[in-house]
Amino acid sequence: MTETPIVVCFSAAGDAVAARVSAHLAAECWAHEKTATTGADRIRRVLSGAYQGDRPVVGVCAAGILIRLLKDCIGRKQVEPPVIAVSADGAHVVPLLGGHRGANPLARELAEFLGGTAAITTASESRLGIVLDDPPPGWVLAPSQDVKPFVARLLAGDRLRLEGHAPWLSESGLAAPDGSVPIIVSEHLPKDPAALHYHPKTLAAGVGCERGCAPEEVIALVEHTLAEARLAPASLAAIATIELKSDEPALIETAAHLGVPLRLFTAEELGAERHRLANPSAAVEAEIGIPGVAEAGALKAGELLVEKRKSRRATCAVGRSAEPIDVASFGRPVGRLFVVGLGPGGPAMRTPQATEALGQATDWVGYSRYLDLAADARDNQHMHAFPIGEERQRVRKALDLADAGKKVALVSSGDPGIYALASLVFEQIEASGARTAVTVVPGVSALQAASAGAGALIGHDFCAISLSDLLTPRETIVKRLEAAASGDFVTALYNPRSERRTELIAEARTVFLRHRPPETPVVVAANLGREGESVRVGTLVEFDPKSVDMNALVLFGATQSRRLTRPSGAVLAFTPRGYTPSPAGEDAP
Repeated sequence: MTETPIVVCFSAAGDAVAARVSAHLAAECWAHEKTATTGADRIRRVLSGAYQGDRPVVGVCAAGILIRLLKDCIGRKQVEPPVIAVSADGAHVVPLLGGHRGANPLARELAEFLGGTAAITTASESRLGIVLDDPPPGWVLAPSQDVKPFVARLLAGDRLRLEGHAPWLSESGLAAPDGSVPIIVSEHLPKDPAALHYHPKTLAAGVGCERGCAPEEVIALVEHTLAEARLAPASLAAIATIELKSDEPALIETAAHLGVPLRLFTAEELGAERHRLANPSAAVEAEIGIPGVAEAGALKAGELLVEKRKSRRATCAVGRSAEPIDVASFGRPVGRLFVVGLGPGGPAMRTPQATEALGQATDWVGYSRYLDLAADARDNQHMHAFPIGEERQRVRKALDLADAGKKVALVSSGDPGIYALASLVFEQIEASGARTAVTVVPGVSALQAASAGAGALIGHDFCAISLSDLLTPRETIVKRLEAAASGDFVTALYNPRSERRTELIAEARTVFLRHRPPETPVVVAANLGREGESVRVGTLVEFDPKSVDMNALVLFGATQSRRLTRPSGAVLAFTPRGYTPSPAGEDAP
């Protein structure tokens, strides 16, 4: 299995089996307590998403439940993932869908693990013991091959005549030297139209390129190199390169285009192959300290099958392993760092992009409270929790994990680019020269949530100032307060007051009263999006600096900001978008 399975259970009686199965498969688990408190529509969306994402689905439940939940997305059997029903006591394991794509062997594996019985119903496997259109990991059926005539001949009593290395076929008991059903296992393109062809995943393409090389050039070079040697793209297991190229778009896009992972090796690892290179390069050695990347990367698979080929700005060579390549232990993967903004609080104010990034990550890093805020989106990620105040340690941990090939979510509240961790990430990247791929995922900021909760106070020009003097000198903060007040900006005050810092918020009120009418609206928002949320609208003259703490955000209105009392008695605050009416009722620019 290449995708993480999902295990669901709908009764307390099946929870123990569900826990055992999910632990055995390293799967995402939705136990009875979780499914019982989740709406049926969301469960249907989760399972449909897993199915469409080619993830195996195991239900510790009646078979009919899974069929009803997945009925809208069941399609062609050639593309369906395994769907398996397991009885609550683990005694019966039934592959419902995907029998020809791994469900049958997975059902047998679970039955053996649970001490139960697998109910295999596909004719070819129940009688022959193998499924020709579902080879085990490491082998793939050549494109456009129809196995039905071959299965029919085997069911009629004919034997296999095997050419090539495939233990799952040679040890099946169906092969014989004088067999009449020809099967060819080879990395090369099919040559006998009368035979059934399989391609072992034994090839690695070593690739090097200049910085900024066009992806189209690298893709064309790899495809031409394979075609010239009559090698099947289906036998390609990975693209291998030097870790200095971990962020090279051309290599990333080439691997994605070919549907294989990009795997990285250190200069030292590739340098160990220097004496086996067919075409060492003095120029490359002068540049990066080793005499070649393409052939060295290819040799990591085993033998050099195709020597280095060149285009204008790229090189490619192909290596072959004696056995299918286990990409999990071949080099290391390309890591990625998502700097994720959760928004001000709960799931309702989190963007779909943030939820998607959290789900893609293998590891979460963050302040423990922020990790707790995202608990509903957690599957099987590794948690790396830090106490408050250790921002640099969090960023360093996240970068280290990503550099080791992990997909990491560095979790921030609000928007990660506003008084949060995104800038610190790039600061440390600048200092270290790290090549980590970084995606900043924005979130709803506290100032947006506060303004929306009170009406529309940031309807015109606004700014934000942090009153924390831990990183900014007090004199600079006072200077910025004066500039914001005299510039007539709606002003959001972050970190307004702590047990130690009590004076700056009072000074901010004094500064703004010199430039604002006493009745200027003030919004105090606390615990936004969380339990105990409070959004209050008052006036500048009435504002009590002692009424706020570090959980609050304060918005001071501009001179044109207004308060509005609704018929219900609710008091809102807004700032007109234009200070003068627009012609013919048009929006102000």
